[in-house]
Amino acid sequence: MADSTASYSGLRFRIATPDDAPQLQPLVKSAYRDRGGWTTEADMLTDDRIDIDGVIGKIVTPDTVVLFITDDIGTLVACCELAKRSTDLAYLGMFAVDPHRQGSGIGNHVLAYVEAYCRRTWGAKRLEISVTWPRPELSRWYSRRGFRETGETRPFPYSDLAEGEALRDDLYFVIMEKELSTE
Repeated sequence: MADSTASYSGLRFRIATPDDAPQLQPLVKSAYRDRGGWTTEADMLTDDRIDIDGVIGKIVTPDTVVLFITDDIGTLVACCELAKRSTDLAYLGMFAVDPHRQGSGIGNHVLAYVEAYCRRTWGAKRLEISVTWPRPELSRWYSRRGFRETGETRPFPYSDLAEGEALRDDLYFVIMEKELSTE
């Protein structure tokens, strides 16, 4: 079991509880739907990305954690969902960094923590992500961090949109995977 609160490169990590959902949902929405950061999907989707009940659902799902990540003064700066998919595979989703702080290295530190967490907690040897097509800049960011496209794609869940709509009908997920070191 992981520490309830851990520190890594000036960031503090803890496992979110359902009470954290009202803080997490706006962060996720801003990272994915506002035009302030480079990770936006605002040209493809107008929904909220996820609602509070959806965040709570992820928090309470077995073999899943949502990490609540703050800076050294306690301000929420990032979050992500981690799920154990099999004996050696973990999944990283809902990865959000405050758009005003993107490009500052927070994402790199979060990813390093996530990899160590998945190895330590679940014995994961691989980490999987899904990137919405077309997001070449995001795929390149993950590629520079050791992820490779698997050749697998998955359908985009148009029916799961939260309070909005898709602006394109050709979206799907590109699956990427990284071998985790055995450090």
